[in-house]
Amino acid sequence: MTMTSPTPTAPVKLAPSPKSGGPSRPRRFRMGAGQQMKGGPFAYAALAVVGFGSLLPLYWTLVAASRTQDEVLASTPPFLPGGKLVENVRTAWEQANLGTAIVNSVIVSASITAATLFFCTLAGYAFAKMRFRGRGWLMTAVIATLTIPPQLSVVPLFMMMSGLGWGGQLESVIFPTLVSAFGVFFMRQYLIEALPYELIEAARIDGANNFRIVRSVVLPVARPAMMVLGMLTFVQAWNDFFWPYLALNQQNPTLQVALGQLSASYTPDQSIVMAGALISTLPLLVVFVVFGKKIVGGIMSGAVKG
Repeated sequence: MTMTSPTPTAPVKLAPSPKSGGPSRPRRFRMGAGQQMKGGPFAYAALAVVGFGSLLPLYWTLVAASRTQDEVLASTPPFLPGGKLVENVRTAWEQANLGTAIVNSVIVSASITAATLFFCTLAGYAFAKMRFRGRGWLMTAVIATLTIPPQLSVVPLFMMMSGLGWGGQLESVIFPTLVSAFGVFFMRQYLIEALPYELIEAARIDGANNFRIVRSVVLPVARPAMMVLGMLTFVQAWNDFFWPYLALNQQNPTLQVALGQLSASYTPDQSIVMAGALISTLPLLVVFVVFGKKIVGGIMSGAVKG
């Protein structure tokens, strides 16, 4: 029996660690979802220009609303606010009956926003996660309505509202816009990605019916998208002029219709018109300040996937 000596093996060389001061291979960093890029001087300059351009119309509205018409129409317009703001606001309030108009606009915008969120969320959930015959064709029909100009439906819609006895009433402005095709499409696209089938199946296994699934599963998941859709719907309903101008009268106007009365004269006072425009803008600014973080969070939650 012969004995064999073990074969000597070459020592393994370990790569020096960065702490030991030895050479190390350069690491490549990849920008991930949780990292942020630092903006350079060009980015900050571009943001400053965009911010200034966005705030300039609002600032000029404030300046014009606090001056007289002669100062606004002068060859060298003023650049600083004056002392006529309170007087011009009071004059615009009395001439256009803005108190009634603001109440009507709040009722119309809030009703349309609430109804749109409710119906569009339900319809978006049905198109996104439920299986039924003709789902694709119905969704195509909903999207196709976005291509129809609203002016084509003015005459039959006006006849329909008159037949219902809603001429000159707020119902004629609220009911035709309770559901929007864009809202249905928007909620459908969001729920397709944000709502997994596993949550729905788990709720069904626990014995939840469709109403309970919508209340306990769908609505919490859809809340960010609902905030964005609600803001867009409220702004659109608040600024709508064409249909309320046709459906309502001067005794029961919305805010935009009432502002049209300020500039309806042969020589309108531009300072009074700007004062009314400033009044109509303030509620939108208040809404954005109160719900701004949630709205931006809703937009970013749809853009970031992790």
